[in-house]
Amino acid sequence: MAARERVMRMSVEQPLWRALTGYRVLTMMYAIGLFASAYDEIAHPRVALAYYVVLAVWTLTTLPRVAGAASCTKRFLAADLTVALTGILLTRVAESPERIEAGAPTLPSIWTAGAVLAFAIKGGWRWAAFASTLVAAANLVHRSGVPTRDTVHMVLLVWIASIAIGYVVEVARASERTLARALEIEAATRERERLARDIHDSVLQVLAMVQRRGAVIGGEAAELGRLAGEQEVALRTLVSGGLVPVSRVSEDAAEGAVVRTVEEPDDDGPVDLRALLAPFAAARVGLAEPGAPVRLPPLAARELAAAVSAALDNVREHAGADARAWILVEDEPDAVIVTVRDDGPGIPEGRLAQAEGEGRLGVALSIRGRLRDLGGTAELISTPGQGTEVELKVPKQMARGQR
Repeated sequence: MAARERVMRMSVEQPLWRALTGYRVLTMMYAIGLFASAYDEIAHPRVALAYYVVLAVWTLTTLPRVAGAASCTKRFLAADLTVALTGILLTRVAESPERIEAGAPTLPSIWTAGAVLAFAIKGGWRWAAFASTLVAAANLVHRSGVPTRDTVHMVLLVWIASIAIGYVVEVARASERTLARALEIEAATRERERLARDIHDSVLQVLAMVQRRGAVIGGEAAELGRLAGEQEVALRTLVSGGLVPVSRVSEDAAEGAVVRTVEEPDDDGPVDLRALLAPFAAARVGLAEPGAPVRLPPLAARELAAAVSAALDNVREHAGADARAWILVEDEPDAVIVTVRDDGPGIPEGRLAQAEGEGRLGVALSIRGRLRDLGGTAELISTPGQGTEVELKVPKQMARGQR
């Protein structure tokens, strides 16, 4: 069956790039508007006009460059900051000394902050400090070393804001990497449990049967049984210790943390749970089910049937070959409930915890683990001498969300 890859992308900084794109366009229009409103007061308007033509072309043609961290290269950042610094220094040529002393804005005005913020989002607070320091130095040169109060306020605002944004971006990236790693570990754990359930339902059961039969037959079969028992212990240890799947990959891409999950596709459409449970009915296993189909998504139905099979395996192994079992299927409005009951001797108190500690994970993984993955519950009620009852409940709303 073909595999399906699902990609989950997490990027806190991507909205910042989109905001920066809009900021650059708006501040370009603002700077051009200031120029148009003060055109008659500018000493050399042609110089300013030539710069604004370059600024407009540069801003509009480089919008794709500020769409994400991957496209915003160091070379682009250097060129972008150069455009801003050139505009600041060129103000002394375009404007008269009187207007400069009166506090006239520089040619790029607040567009300069966009160039600094690009450094902050791309490289963090250190890059932001570097770029904002160059902008501050250019403003000092523009003001002949004697900046006005408004200039100092603007420089400090850009410096503090860019460093703060750069720090936030670094924290966000670290959080994304942590989240991606957590998702990878969670996916690996779920895959390990799924493989452990499958192994328990097949290989471990066969090894345990070979061990028991070999001990009964004796001779060379006893040695074969002993070896099977050793392999069962080793396999249980491996299963409980950590099978790490290769189908889960996490990486820190430029546009954010990425987690890829490889899954097996399900058959289309719901299936009737009764058809999956019917083969379990036998001389010593009774099956009571509704007269109407009990429809569940394929994955939920298969896992629920596998949990029932694991419960019956426990009956045969622990209650004996003569024990009887009954399966009751209830199709409630909000959930499907399957109850497996036997007339065996029951489970001594504390035995399940002891078995789990020994690596015998039949109940923990094959039953409870399956139901937990489906968003359901598995309740086990056992009284010594009065049999055991396992109630498996799958909420229909949660089951519909299973792929």
